[in-house]
Amino acid sequence: MLTADQRENGAVINEAVHVRPAPALRPYVAWYSGYRQVGLAPGRHRGLPSPYLTLIVTLDDPLVVEAHPDPAQPGATYTTLVGGLHTVPALITHDGRQSGVQLALHPLGARALLGLPAGEIGHLDLCGEEVLGPVAVELHERLRAARTWPARFAALDDVLLRACAGRRNPYPAPELAEAWRLLVACEYTVAAAADTVGWSPRRLSERFGAELGISPKTAAKIARFDRARRRLLAVPGPVAAGPMGGPGLGLADLAVACGYYDQAHLARDFRELAGVSPSQWLGEERRFIQAHGDVLDAV
Repeated sequence: MLTADQRENGAVINEAVHVRPAPALRPYVAWYSGYRQVGLAPGRHRGLPSPYLTLIVTLDDPLVVEAHPDPAQPGATYTTLVGGLHTVPALITHDGRQSGVQLALHPLGARALLGLPAGEIGHLDLCGEEVLGPVAVELHERLRAARTWPARFAALDDVLLRACAGRRNPYPAPELAEAWRLLVACEYTVAAAADTVGWSPRRLSERFGAELGISPKTAAKIARFDRARRRLLAVPGPVAAGPMGGPGLGLADLAVACGYYDQAHLARDFRELAGVSPSQWLGEERRFIQAHGDVLDAV
């Protein structure tokens, strides 16, 4: 919570904290990212497709989503938000200040954590209360009341562990879980993954659609894209077209390292999933970096 002095003095605050949840929650939640920024230039952020669902709990001002992955959803503001897997970016705006905690949720843990399969909220952004009911209200109240990041993360652990307790049938079929693991590791084709788990490609596709809301091919595609854009963001300085010719990583090297056929393949996926070229995305993201680049990713 901002103090009166901070508001009056126009102080610049830029905090980012990235931690893992309690061990019992790690099958369901990959990480927590806390962020508080005040006094920055107004901006817009692309919430990119990723292999995770998103839960955001705001601390001060509501989250402003200008455009959702589903173009039929009108722009809106949220105190808590749950976002499903998606294949086009959301656009988030702020007026120079924003704060909250973003959670990266494993899609296969959605039944345990949210009480429904990830496929039911695919390509959607929903108010947290619509999905989690009173749990979302408690999360918002407790995180706003906490005064430190450790206290906020402890509150998340406490509330989410209680939410998971007693869920019936919280896990999808083991064949589906194994196929997901193989595909997001970008080591198997869809046919090979299906063969490995003993399903036909058609059955695998049907089960992916029902449980996750995306196809096996799309799962592999967004996992490869997510790996590429994280490596791109980690490169210091400008990124050059073509192979590496100096410090850092060239786009051609990045494409090969992440499993693309070539740089053109990487560029096509960026245009489709991010809406811009790799270099344009990187330039925008570095001007609007939030919580180590992970905040709002899957909105």
